[in-house]
Amino acid sequence: DVQLVESGGDSVQAGGSLRLSCEVSGLTGSGYCMGWFQQPPGEEREGVAAICLSSGSTTYYDSVKGRFTISQDPAKNDNTKRTIYLQMSGLKPEDSGTYYCAARRGPVPYLKAAEYNLWGQGTQVTVS
Repeated sequence: DVQLVESGGDSVQAGGSLRLSCEVSGLTGSGYCMGWFQQPPGEEREGVAAICLSSGSTTYYDSVKGRFTISQDPAKNDNTKRTIYLQMSGLKPEDSGTYYCAARRGPVPYLKAAEYNLWGQGTQVTVS
């Protein structure tokens, strides 16, 4: 089974930077796309960035373009594992929330939560 474990969340001041990591294991075959989603307290989960592992295609939500970068780092000699990063800079208070990593099988890096069926447990980001 595919497993996702996020880390890197923290409390930072506005204008600061963070790098979130998602350790992915259990990948079988190809055709996965990975997404990062933000969920502020009491609100819906919204996609901020996504990447497809084979093509490297990426998608970003408009409000994070130029500030956030999604990337992948394959594990050496192990095609079943990847690390997905979300580099966040120029952070704003509205970037606060729980950040989730998610996976889907398919060629399109969607930003809709309903398109993803595998989720991590989340990591907390607070910007003040």
